[in-house]
Amino acid sequence: MRRAIGTAGPGASKGMKIPVGQALSPALCDGQAEAPAPPGMWRMLLVLAAFCLPLAAQNTPHAGYVFPAGGRQGTTIEVRVGGQFLAGANLAYVSGQGVEAKVIEFVRPPTAAEAQKLRDEMRELNQKRAASLRRGAAGPAGPPLTEEEQKRLAEVTDKVQELQRRQFIPAIAAIVRLEVTIAPNAAVGPRQLRIQTPAGLTNPVIFCVGDLPEFSHKPRRVAPPYNVSNGGTPVIRAVGRAPDPPTDVTLPIVVNGQMMPGTSDQYRFRAAKGEHLVIAVAARELIPYLSDAVPGWFQAAITLRDAQGNALASADHYLFHPDPMLQYEIPSDGEYIAEIRDSIYRGREDFVYRMSIGELPVITGIFPLGARAGKRTSIAIDGWNLPARAAQKFKQKTEGVYPVSLRINGRTSNSVPFVLDSLPETTAKGGIGSQAKAQRVKLPVIVNGRIAQPGEAAFFRIDGRAGEEIVAEVMARRLGSPVDSVLRLTDSRGKQLAFNDDFEDKGSGLLTHQADSYISCKLPVKGVYYLQLADAQQNGGPEYAYRLRISHPRPDFELRVVPASFSIRGGSTAAFTVYALRRDGFSGEIALRLKDAPSGFLLSGAAIPAGQDQVRVTLTVPRNRPGLPPSLELTGHALIEGREVTRTAVAAEDMEQAFAYHHLVPEDAWMVHVFGVGGNGIPWRAIDKPVALRPGAATPIEISVPFRLPNGVRLELNEPPEGISIQNAAPQTSRVQIVVRADAGKAKPGLKGNLIVDVFRDPPPNPAAPNRRNNNAQKVGTLPAVPFEIVK
Repeated sequence: MRRAIGTAGPGASKGMKIPVGQALSPALCDGQAEAPAPPGMWRMLLVLAAFCLPLAAQNTPHAGYVFPAGGRQGTTIEVRVGGQFLAGANLAYVSGQGVEAKVIEFVRPPTAAEAQKLRDEMRELNQKRAASLRRGAAGPAGPPLTEEEQKRLAEVTDKVQELQRRQFIPAIAAIVRLEVTIAPNAAVGPRQLRIQTPAGLTNPVIFCVGDLPEFSHKPRRVAPPYNVSNGGTPVIRAVGRAPDPPTDVTLPIVVNGQMMPGTSDQYRFRAAKGEHLVIAVAARELIPYLSDAVPGWFQAAITLRDAQGNALASADHYLFHPDPMLQYEIPSDGEYIAEIRDSIYRGREDFVYRMSIGELPVITGIFPLGARAGKRTSIAIDGWNLPARAAQKFKQKTEGVYPVSLRINGRTSNSVPFVLDSLPETTAKGGIGSQAKAQRVKLPVIVNGRIAQPGEAAFFRIDGRAGEEIVAEVMARRLGSPVDSVLRLTDSRGKQLAFNDDFEDKGSGLLTHQADSYISCKLPVKGVYYLQLADAQQNGGPEYAYRLRISHPRPDFELRVVPASFSIRGGSTAAFTVYALRRDGFSGEIALRLKDAPSGFLLSGAAIPAGQDQVRVTLTVPRNRPGLPPSLELTGHALIEGREVTRTAVAAEDMEQAFAYHHLVPEDAWMVHVFGVGGNGIPWRAIDKPVALRPGAATPIEISVPFRLPNGVRLELNEPPEGISIQNAAPQTSRVQIVVRADAGKAKPGLKGNLIVDVFRDPPPNPAAPNRRNNNAQKVGTLPAVPFEIVK
């Protein structure tokens, strides 16, 4: 959201925008000839010519889906990326090693006139073919279609059917065709794919590497009653259309598809008696959130049927995972059918799925969920189609979260997270289901345990001191466990001192139910205290594992940088957001730095103020265009309990779910693409010291520039804090003075942050309608961030 610059003086309309300086000819931006400028003006004009080039933010390339969303090791396949503003796509990047993608072509969405022309041509060719087959009383037969006409009819028919199938939702209407080559030794698992266009880099989309044979199902044609347009959500239907005949496949296999409205896809295969068949779907896992669908993802539902179509087993989720998975022991040799649909029969081109079918290894749980860094740990693994005593040795020195998977008979299982920490560890004992039998623990400690039976609880005894601050935190759901934890802290007489059910961790962007618990409590007196852990749903079982940290506060933080793909014209400045995920009460300032960045990459406003969870920062890039988008590394530095702590920011996308909810979804890298013909840019002099703003007062801010800004250029605050606005902007000989006003009722003392100022160029007035307002202003730049602080 942007707020307009207000006019000067009391009673001024907030909607007015203040232009600055003298006229700027549009010919400078359009490459047209211009009348000779007076001496001394050429440098200014050359700089402005580069400055008025449009930025990528106006038409940022967007990738909505990739289909198929994966491929097998050692193969070369064609994939389609659907999105918006993809014209001129020239390069594709896939994370990791062993996968290369090459752009084949950009497929522009046809216009209405082009679509009608195709329909007319198809109708004429079909009429000619029908005439050539005419017999008897219907009249003489016409000439048969030539070989070229037959070929053209097939091409046109295919294109018309594609038009009828596609829904032309603007955000996914443009198509880029890619050739993807996967090396035989490419690591199995998800990758991230980005497309580069002349206007910048798309957001990443998931592309998977697998080790099973693959099949891609051609999307069905969508009849008009089931279709939607203009980005609408398909009508919810209780019953779908009759399915097409099943597609025959041979197991094991991964089938790729795009679910269309009102449809279901069926795959027929042979299976032998006694096989432990697994059907596992990746759908939400591929596209975590859809902003304009309810629920905010493709909610797949699967059914296993016998040869007669009778349902044998079904699932629309697995534990707390939205993507379904089921296991079924085949009762007799014969044919079976795996069916997939959306649970409420919605569908669009971005309802992409990968469904694995076969006697596949699946990890359903591990124990423990983590260990102490540097210690060799044996992990017991439960699941389907695994050895009777599946286990894995694990040893790493560095704290963090690591994937654990198994390779069984040439097939790779799913991966599950395993966390390493630096605290001492212990295992929960059996029989601690009451306060009288509580397990005594000494702080700090991490307890690895299981809620082995439904309704079970675990009690832990803590000997505390008066004023001692205790933190208890459960990690279960964040590590793939179904535990929906509840924590309760009581004194020796049973008086409750702290309680928590669900605690939100904004770093877990893929969770919509934050089911882990967290409490922090200062103990009132010296004595014995009891911590109780249970499942809120009274569930339990072998897979209900947890890690319980009991310690004094460990102040810390994590960082997220948004967006994960960042595009800036050479020599320009643009804004992005950094989020601080503060832990255990840490509230200090966090300084931000670029680590080992190429020369010419500069941050402004590079600090997250104390007590705040986010800040908007600007990045200025060099005018010389690098060959490839660099993966930049942003680090945060803070003083915590007398020592400097450094954390590396994780790239993330701010994804909207179901029209309303926002999630920070982690991505693989922060890639910054410098595009376009670089210019000198506007050498604004960055302001390092925060500008003091007083509530109810107007504060002038002077920004140094090498010339007088011309007319037709205006300034706007980009997403300013509430109550802060630009009151006036006045040009001087070598500077611009921006007068910023802080509203006395809304701008609270102590607030810190950055002011982001965008620069716009208004189009020239229309001589035919000089009084008509032209809203087609062009954003031409952003100033380096201006730090501020509201003071009394």
